[in-house]
Amino acid sequence: MSKKPHRLTRLSAKYLPFADAASADLPLEQLLRLSLFQVSVGMATVMLLGTLNRVMIVELSVPAMVVAMMIALPVLVAPFRALMGFKSDNYRSAIGWKRVPYMWFGSLWQMGGLAIMPFALIVLSGDQTLGPDWAGEVLAALAFLMTGLGLHMTQTAGLALASDRASDETRPRVVSLLYVMFLIGMGVSALIIGWLLRDFSQLTLIRVVQGAAVMTIVLNLIALWKQERMNPMTKEERAAPQPRFSEAWADFARGGKAGRLLAVVAIGTLGFNMQDILLEPYGGEILGLSVSSTTMLTGMWALGALGGFALAARWLADGMNPYRMGALGILAGIVAFSAVIFAAPLDSVVIFFAGAGLIGFGGGLFAVATLTAAMSMPVEGTAGRGLALGAWGAAQATAAGLAVAIGGTLRDGLNHLALSGALGKALETPATGYAAVYHIEIALLFVTLIALGPLVRSQDMSHPNRDSSAKIGLADFPT
Repeated sequence: MSKKPHRLTRLSAKYLPFADAASADLPLEQLLRLSLFQVSVGMATVMLLGTLNRVMIVELSVPAMVVAMMIALPVLVAPFRALMGFKSDNYRSAIGWKRVPYMWFGSLWQMGGLAIMPFALIVLSGDQTLGPDWAGEVLAALAFLMTGLGLHMTQTAGLALASDRASDETRPRVVSLLYVMFLIGMGVSALIIGWLLRDFSQLTLIRVVQGAAVMTIVLNLIALWKQERMNPMTKEERAAPQPRFSEAWADFARGGKAGRLLAVVAIGTLGFNMQDILLEPYGGEILGLSVSSTTMLTGMWALGALGGFALAARWLADGMNPYRMGALGILAGIVAFSAVIFAAPLDSVVIFFAGAGLIGFGGGLFAVATLTAAMSMPVEGTAGRGLALGAWGAAQATAAGLAVAIGGTLRDGLNHLALSGALGKALETPATGYAAVYHIEIALLFVTLIALGPLVRSQDMSHPNRDSSAKIGLADFPT
């Protein structure tokens, strides 16, 4: 009888996708419960970037420029994630909590922004009887800022808490598991919110968005309950001078690897993500694909990403340098965008879909590589894990937001010039704007390769990946 639990434990560790992320200090049950904060962040992201985007433009007839400005506001908060992480590293309280207060107040900001958002959007649409004309814009901007600040604060502190509790061996897989939960939160929320808003009315909008606000606080309360150990501090300890952010950043950047890694993450994310809102329109407008066919592009991209994750798992298990693996992902991305470009003159749907799959494959390799490298980077001096994770998240989130805005703007501007004849007869085609963006992405990926070079050489010498980060599983899939 004594052997049964041991066999069951070995069975679960072998076949459950997230079991290898658990450790003695962070059992699987607590880890999965902690991951609920990522579900709430995914839900808020869907509301900000998807559902409310469409509702404002279609149902509420808000000008697209105003909508774009509102959606951009949460991205403006992303660079402050490093500061939020630093503050949570050094927060002092009587009971010794560091991460939980930031998760709690982040949850309140996130819930508060969603709570006032439907009323702000209704006023923004022009349904207003009292107050100044600018009230809708100000209230909507406040709601988006509050929600953006809350989700960034919650996510940064939550990831840092999970990283604190994980062992050195499981830490990369724990943090990556949380990003998988973020994707799950986005997917499930999109389905539920879309179904609830199928018969739109202002009252329905209020119920759905405020329901999301309630779910935010419920999920986050369950997530943070009894997750951080109490470590009481004396008055003298709380009154001691705290390190300055500049000092902590200097410690984090010591040796030059941290700053270079963040540059690689930012430029590489720009290179891979500028096509986010262009790939499906490109297939429909240039190659004449139907809506159902272009929708399949997302599935092709996901299949490519899964292939990249699987290959990354094998390579890291064999002790491969993560920076070298990231370089291979970048090279795959360059080939992918070249295929997408050539799909138009060759009028080849097969090449186009192959390019979409390769974009997912290269992006998957690059994301796993940079995440593994960030998590294995040594933390020294006054720099804590909150600062490291905040800096990585800030670089990724800011670059992803800018990539979408830059890609769409460049495509529109260049297409306007091309179709007006300003660029010559040969370029007077709708494909010009798309192709220009894809060429810029290829150039950015080459720049990323150049920035990555010194990191590959330095990592080849020390190679810490062989022991602490070698084994990854499904839990390592990043966003």
